Amino acid sequence: MENKGLSSLFLILILASFIVSLHPVNGDLRYSIQEELKLKSVVGNIAKDLGLDLRTLSSRKPRVDFEESRKHYCEINLSSGDLITSERIDRESLCGKKPSCVVNVDLVLENPLELHRINLLIQDVNDNFPKFRENLMEMEISESVEKGNRFSIEEAHDADVGQNAVQSYNLQKNNNFILSVDNNKVELVLENKLDREKQQELNLLLTALDGGSPQRSGTVVIHVTVLDANDNAPVFSQDVYKASLPENSPPGTMVVHVRATDADDGVNGDVTYHFGHASDENVNIFSIDPKTGVIRVSGEIDFEESKSFDMRIQAKDALGLTSYAKVIIDITDENDNAPVVNLKSLTNPVPENVSPGTEVGIINVQDRDSEKNRQVRCSLQQNVPFKLVPSIKNYYSLVTTGQLDREVVSDYNITITATDEGSPPLSSSKSVHLSVADINDNPPVFEEQSYSAYVSENNKAGSTLCSVTARDPDWRQNGTVIYSVLAGEVNGAPVSSYVSVNGDTGVIHAVRSFDYEHMRSFQVHVMARDNGSPPLSSNVTVSVFISDVNDNCPQILYPAPEGSSFMTELVPKAAHGGSVVSKVIAVDADSGQNAWLSYHIVKSTDPGLFTIGVHSGEIRTQRDISQSDSMKQNLIVSVKDNGQPSLSATCSMYLLISDNLAEVPELKDISYDEKNSKLTSYLIIALVCVSTFFLTFIIIILGVRFCRRRKPRLLFDGAVTIPGAYLPPNYADVDGTGTLGSAYNYDAYLTTGSRTSDFKFVTSYNDNTLPADQTLRKSPTDFVDPFEDLESPLQTAPSNAEMGENGLSLRRLLLCIASFVVSLQLVNGDLSYSFPEEMKRGSIVGNIAKDLGLDLRTLSSRKPRVDFEESRKHYCEINLSSGDLITSERIDRESLCGKKPSCVVNVDLVLENPLELHRLSLHVQDVNDNSPNFKKNLIEMEISESAEKGNRFSIEEAHDADVGQNAVQRYNLQKNDYFILSVDNNKVELVLENKLDREKEQELNLLLTALDGGSPQRSGTVVIHVTVLDANDNAPVFSQNVYKASLPENSPPGTMVVHVRATDADEGVNGDVTYEFGHASDDVNSFSIDPKTGAIRVSGEIDFEESKLFEMRVQAKDGLGLTSYAKVIIDINDENDNAPVINLKSLTNPVPENVSPGTEVGIINVQDRDSEKNRQVRCSLQQNVPFKLVPSIKNYYSLVTTGQLDREVVSDYNITITATDEGSPPLSSSKSVHLSVADINDNPPVFEEQSYSAYVSENNKAGSTLCSVTARDPDWRQNGTVIYSVLAGEVNGAPVSSYVSVNGDTGVIHAVRSFDYEHMRSFQVHVMARDNGSPPLSSNVTVSVFISDVNDNRPQILYPAPEGSSFMTELVPKAAHGGSVVSKVIAVDADSGQNAWLSYHIVKSTDPGLFTIGVHSGEIRTQRDISQSDSMKQNLIVSVKDNGQPSLSATCSMYLLISDNLAEVPELKDISYDEKNSKLTSYLIIALVCVSTFFLTFIIIILGVRFCRRRKPRLLFDGAVTIPGAYLPPNYADVDGTGTLRSAYNYDAYLTTGSRTSDFKFVTSYNDNTLPADQTLRKSPTDFADVFGDNDNSPEVGTPTRFT
Repeated sequence: MENKGLSSLFLILILASFIVSLHPVNGDLRYSIQEELKLKSVVGNIAKDLGLDLRTLSSRKPRVDFEESRKHYCEINLSSGDLITSERIDRESLCGKKPSCVVNVDLVLENPLELHRINLLIQDVNDNFPKFRENLMEMEISESVEKGNRFSIEEAHDADVGQNAVQSYNLQKNNNFILSVDNNKVELVLENKLDREKQQELNLLLTALDGGSPQRSGTVVIHVTVLDANDNAPVFSQDVYKASLPENSPPGTMVVHVRATDADDGVNGDVTYHFGHASDENVNIFSIDPKTGVIRVSGEIDFEESKSFDMRIQAKDALGLTSYAKVIIDITDENDNAPVVNLKSLTNPVPENVSPGTEVGIINVQDRDSEKNRQVRCSLQQNVPFKLVPSIKNYYSLVTTGQLDREVVSDYNITITATDEGSPPLSSSKSVHLSVADINDNPPVFEEQSYSAYVSENNKAGSTLCSVTARDPDWRQNGTVIYSVLAGEVNGAPVSSYVSVNGDTGVIHAVRSFDYEHMRSFQVHVMARDNGSPPLSSNVTVSVFISDVNDNCPQILYPAPEGSSFMTELVPKAAHGGSVVSKVIAVDADSGQNAWLSYHIVKSTDPGLFTIGVHSGEIRTQRDISQSDSMKQNLIVSVKDNGQPSLSATCSMYLLISDNLAEVPELKDISYDEKNSKLTSYLIIALVCVSTFFLTFIIIILGVRFCRRRKPRLLFDGAVTIPGAYLPPNYADVDGTGTLGSAYNYDAYLTTGSRTSDFKFVTSYNDNTLPADQTLRKSPTDFVDPFEDLESPLQTAPSNAEMGENGLSLRRLLLCIASFVVSLQLVNGDLSYSFPEEMKRGSIVGNIAKDLGLDLRTLSSRKPRVDFEESRKHYCEINLSSGDLITSERIDRESLCGKKPSCVVNVDLVLENPLELHRLSLHVQDVNDNSPNFKKNLIEMEISESAEKGNRFSIEEAHDADVGQNAVQRYNLQKNDYFILSVDNNKVELVLENKLDREKEQELNLLLTALDGGSPQRSGTVVIHVTVLDANDNAPVFSQNVYKASLPENSPPGTMVVHVRATDADEGVNGDVTYEFGHASDDVNSFSIDPKTGAIRVSGEIDFEESKLFEMRVQAKDGLGLTSYAKVIIDINDENDNAPVINLKSLTNPVPENVSPGTEVGIINVQDRDSEKNRQVRCSLQQNVPFKLVPSIKNYYSLVTTGQLDREVVSDYNITITATDEGSPPLSSSKSVHLSVADINDNPPVFEEQSYSAYVSENNKAGSTLCSVTARDPDWRQNGTVIYSVLAGEVNGAPVSSYVSVNGDTGVIHAVRSFDYEHMRSFQVHVMARDNGSPPLSSNVTVSVFISDVNDNRPQILYPAPEGSSFMTELVPKAAHGGSVVSKVIAVDADSGQNAWLSYHIVKSTDPGLFTIGVHSGEIRTQRDISQSDSMKQNLIVSVKDNGQPSLSATCSMYLLISDNLAEVPELKDISYDEKNSKLTSYLIIALVCVSTFFLTFIIIILGVRFCRRRKPRLLFDGAVTIPGAYLPPNYADVDGTGTLRSAYNYDAYLTTGSRTSDFKFVTSYNDNTLPADQTLRKSPTDFADVFGDNDNSPEVGTPTRFT
């Protein structure tokens, strides 16, 4: 109940405010003004008349609104208070023809809101002239019109009203008409009868005057044309028109101009021209201008189709009177048809062995032109073994002129060119494709004289060796080649067991796998045979060469790799650099480059001390021997061949740097294995035995080599050809694909004094070989044409015959003339046959066999045929069994000869073998098969009832396609009361015998018959329909003077409005009434009138708001121009078709957000252009907006607030105002008002989070980003702009600004310094966010910074201690079982978390399977029980890694002794590679002296042998050519390192505290697999491996020294 009470109170308040708002609406003001006032003219002083204060007038925003108009005709002068004009005011455009013109104006004032009504009365002034619809009125009145007839004139129109409108009319004085004006209806009255012969036209001046002051007037000229009565027919200037026209005249060409005149005037004298009785073909070819009578070409003119045209031309006046004339057009021939070449007979294909002069075809040439244009000459193109021989009339024989050869030319495209004698001459060509038939006259020919195939040994059975190809130029089976291998033997076996050949492709395959060492080459013979009859064949030799494959490894002869003994040689201490100290000797079972050997030192004790010859195998010193060099030197030598892939073998060479064996303290075997003291005696015995045996072996070898050097030719007396697969650069391969033009052969000589191959260059294989670009091919010159001297074909045209070529012999000319004369004798006399047209197919015309004396038995073989001149149809054919000429097509004389009196068809009868030509003339006789035919079945004629007796009216005659007596002979007219028939020289006319009366009889039907003279007689009829025309003596009369109608607005186009009707007592053209709008304004665009029915319909937009009433004049007019008028008034009914229009008159924008409720922020005005109930409007707003509409004055509303505004909640309002009218159906419209809320600073910045946490890794860079803080301020612009800053404070006693800083604009916090996790793990700072408002507001937030650990500390090993040179050794009991703890590695890491998680791993140990370490505990345990065979000394290298990313590590060494007490250890020595045993010293000295003595002896012998070899090298190889020594095979280095090796090599030397010697390890090239810097080779004191053993990678202990 309380809510209802509040709502009632609220309603009362609204009503009270509305009543108060009505008070400002004061009484109306009325001003009367004239139209067309100047701009700024004063209408009245509204400030004075309404008592307004001029001082406050401007602040009240006065404005005027004009109802139902978008224009503002007036405005207010704020300084004076005057209402002044601002637009042109035209009463006629505002109110039209209304007698009173009142414009309603609303004056609106604000603060407070007031509304005043002002009525402006617009007074009319005489500013418009009376105006007729046209300046000139055309009227046509027949001279037969009776006196007293009235002719309506459309009245003048004046836009003014009242006295200023039209008041009177005046007609200029004349002899024939007076003026009649009744109730504004203006008419001309005929006072005296018109006479066209006296005066053909009149000009009358009519003036309209208004009653204004000054008086205005308008005039119109009435042009009266006196119409003539139609009593004369058109008359041609000639009865027959003749013209000549060249064929192919372009469309538009003028042919002839026909003229006809008519004595009548106007419509009766207008003559139009048309074709009379003519075929459709003639009508399509020619056109006639209906106005001028000019006949022009409109289609294609072809002399060959029609040589003349005969047409009838009709002249007709406007009312139907006609006359006729004949036009004859002769066509002259033009050279527009090129000759046509027809192939009548052809022998195809022609055997290639045909004799010259043989006839192979018959050619016929036709030209459709006439006279000179059809004379034709023929010719062939040059360079073909054919010619044309003229035979009969337009026939030619195609004969051969030379011998044909299909293998040279298999097809001929013969072009026959025919040229006529026209100007310009035309020509055409025909291509005749002639094939030459093949005979088997060519054997297969191989592309090469011999073939070579190269195959590597060890090939797979079935692999392809090569391909042979033979060509046979013959065709099809004559040219099909089949390959086979001829029978034979290779090394005593059938050749088929070695190779096979593919019979179709010629590909040769290997049947077995070949061995180069067993057989190096062999030959086979391949036969190629064609499939001709009889078959032809040829053979070719195929040489198969087997090339060597690298399938044998090098064999090292010295030092011998077998056994366990080591071959040691002495090197004098005084040896200088380059001295030969030893030699490696090796051989290879392969040959060629596969046997080229190269020597390399792959490992040595001192890499810089010795080098080896790459090709000789000689080991030399690189420098002088020094005292620091180790006495014991070990070399590992690799011997590689040059095959692909390369094969190799290795050997070890042991050298002692000593002058004699006495300097060697003891002789030990240099090996990786430690020797037991019990074996000392056996070693000494073995060393002495081996040395003695080796000395004996060397002596034997030297003897053998000496014997081999004496007689090398006895061992190798024959040179073996070795096709090398590899050749140095710039030398050709064996198959000739390199840069040399051919392959080469080499002789290899092996001698007893050398195990290398020396080559001798002999000769090229291809001295007499056919070059690759000169294959065995058959060229055109290989087949000589026996008729090569034949002349070009004889030209057949007379002009060319007279100009015969100078090269023709007299005999040839006489032969041609003789053949031509013989051909002329074959043309016999003409035969003539006469027969009627339209004979049945198969009817006999005549027996040509009997008439020409032809033998029926040979008639078929002579291929008789008939050719019709100038026709593509064959109307006749020959019955070969009887010899009769019979019809094969329908023969129509009219289509062949037209209107010619005689019809003759010329036919050529052609016979072959021999060629004969007979001329036949066929006379086609006419039969009466066509009836007379009129152009139309009904002839329409219109004759006026005023036509005089005796008048003549032409009728187009009938047409009959037959000729002579069968054509039209006479005419008959059915009997009637008005007309008789007149026929004169085939001119047919109707003569008016009695005068016509339209009221008695309006039309007549007359039957006209045409008859021919044939038997039986034929006839044709036509009906002549005569219409009697009426005289025009009555004007149309409307059924009403004024038509009224009511029409709702927005009626769709086509809506029927009103139907006006007018009748005319006349008939025909005189009684046909047409309707059109008279004097009307733009209303004509809104309505249309049907000119036939008078129905007025809507054609445009009908808008009540634009025009409430339409008033129009409608004119009715008959066919000859008599008119009358009626008025049409259309009232428009209003429809609710205009939605209300909302206008925003005032708006406060933006609105402060702290404005109080009820504040007015805008004024709204609503207009609806409809009337009455349709214009009543109600307004509303959408829901959920703090605004409402309060109605104020009339159609004004105030927009006021209803609640508190908050910009941070809603910053903008799109208020939609909806206005709905009371129409049915109601219409509505909406308007959106955008209202912004102005901001005030009422919100502090608010951080997105209550606190922030930043995480940063230690060791960060200064300036790195820690995190970002963000605060939001919902206020706008500067009130919402946030600035960040760090509040003052301390962290660990230092200002917070020395730790972090913040970006004032973005809130990004940066680190000022680098943090250390071990020093400080977290801290806090306070950040403030402040806006830019006035006063500013702010808020704070706490940021916690957490520092995370980084793995930046390596593990630190506490036990065992890695420092110093002492080694921490622990004892392991011999009885220790598997799993027993023997020691422990202790390590710590300064980092935290997973970075401090440590793991332990054994990376190297003396016995990998004996000990293990706990991954996380570091405890070293035994994996199994200790055994007696385990070494007493055990070394472990342990790696300790943390779990960081990346992981860091440290290593340590752990030394263990397997012993129960230290007493069991014989002595504690430094663990190194060189353990000394005092017990072996004496034995080693003895062995070293023996070996040194042996080595010195060996060196002396080798030097002697080499000296002997150098003395006479040419004695052994007297045929060898010196090979340049600067060449080396690929991938082998020269001695001085400048060869093909890509880089130098690096070596690492490691010196330890426990060793007095330098141990070297060979590494790799820098640029292949060079060891990275952090992965070096390390050597510990516990490494027991020999200096020549396999050194594994170990952590570095010593200091590396790098040598290059």
